[in-house]
Amino acid sequence: MAEKKNAIVAFFQSSISEMKKVTWPSQEEVIGSTWVVLITVIIVALILYFMDWGVSQLVAVILDSLQL
Repeated sequence: MAEKKNAIVAFFQSSISEMKKVTWPSQEEVIGSTWVVLITVIIVALILYFMDWGVSQLVAVILDSLQL
């Protein structure tokens, strides 16, 4: 049991040590990256919307032409 406790303590000590080595982005970098992600998501959503709309229109035309 003591070995598990020591392993857990060592894990958290090494985790804290590694977190001190991390180079965190500045606020401007985070804001810029957030804008890039939001714009990309909006563009992809619009592309998918219009592709879905186009395919649904095509299917509707095909189905209408099949009805007697």
